[in-house]
Amino acid sequence: MAEIEIGIGKSGRRGYSLDEVAIVPSRRTRDADEVETSWQIDAYQFDIPVIAAPLDGVSSPATAIEMGRLGGAAAVHAEGLWCRYEDPTDVLFEIAELTAQRGSGQGSETERITRMREIYSSAVQPDLIAQRVSEIREAGATVCIAVTPASTESLLAHIVRAEPDLLVIHGTVTSAEHLTEGAHEPLDLKHLVRRLEVPVLVGGCASYQAALHLMRTGAAGVLVGVGPGVASTTGRVLGVGNPQATAIADARAARMRHLDETGVYVHVIADGGMRTGGDIAKAVVCGADGVMLGSPLARADEAPAGGALWSRSSFHHSLPRGGMRRMDQVGSLEQILNGPSDRADGRTNLMGALRKSMAVTGYGTLKDFQKADLMVISPPTIRPGAQ
Repeated sequence: MAEIEIGIGKSGRRGYSLDEVAIVPSRRTRDADEVETSWQIDAYQFDIPVIAAPLDGVSSPATAIEMGRLGGAAAVHAEGLWCRYEDPTDVLFEIAELTAQRGSGQGSETERITRMREIYSSAVQPDLIAQRVSEIREAGATVCIAVTPASTESLLAHIVRAEPDLLVIHGTVTSAEHLTEGAHEPLDLKHLVRRLEVPVLVGGCASYQAALHLMRTGAAGVLVGVGPGVASTTGRVLGVGNPQATAIADARAARMRHLDETGVYVHVIADGGMRTGGDIAKAVVCGADGVMLGSPLARADEAPAGGALWSRSSFHHSLPRGGMRRMDQVGSLEQILNGPSDRADGRTNLMGALRKSMAVTGYGTLKDFQKADLMVISPPTIRPGAQ
């Protein structure tokens, strides 16, 4: 891709958000009920290519079980409220109230951040990690547990002992190589991932080189996206990011090179920046094998915090990089994912929209759908989270 001169001595590539591309129909169409949206990571088969994001306002043991029933999975965070409190219902209600106050102008942002830090100051309880894994497994759902890179070493023994099916190492920016002159030893992902028996998904990343290096750690999948979600202000606070369509396409190229070098296929999972089935379809065409969804699933009636959405970086101890959002609830988790829909805005029946997109462009499987052509369209007004 040609670089654009920004100024004398500095140039850069033009990046594209999912809003700036459209899928081009091919010469054939097919019936929507004849397309296949199944997806497999390691030994785990899913009917739909969706993982619920490891956010406390999205993923709980109950929603993980429901996601399993609907054909997907949910990543429950080992550092989240469900592993800090035996019953976090009251805490979740309080956070929902804090989020509602934000919308009404009551209370200050400083007060809300301070209170969130207090809520999350309760220690992670290893016994609760095992309990949550057991609850999900006994219900017959695939167990996916998430942890941040900073806490991976300290919590890994407890997580491995609980025997989840999938492990997600999830940070704003996660790299295979961390440089430090400090006294502590940095997390060595290449050594860590290869010594684990559980398949590992790791991210986020947003460039070809970063994705390739994460793939070389032995990860089963990489999460692509740096602060693209509606609750994130990473792009504004740090100035770091890559528009999601370009980031996914770059990771796709890294996957092809890694496959050529090793014969090992690593899954690309688009993480954030998607709110409709059309966004999911465009992410797949850009190269994603699956998607990780946050805000669309926070709109479900079953969402743990009643539509409140926030990330752990929202109340970072020294540099908060996110807001607390309140999402309108639009239906059950089943309606949002599999329909039927009674709305025309694309926020419900996401998989129905994906299937229809595949059908009207003539592709029968997700892998075939990745071969579809894209067209760059006129840049829209960028909505929050579109990058």
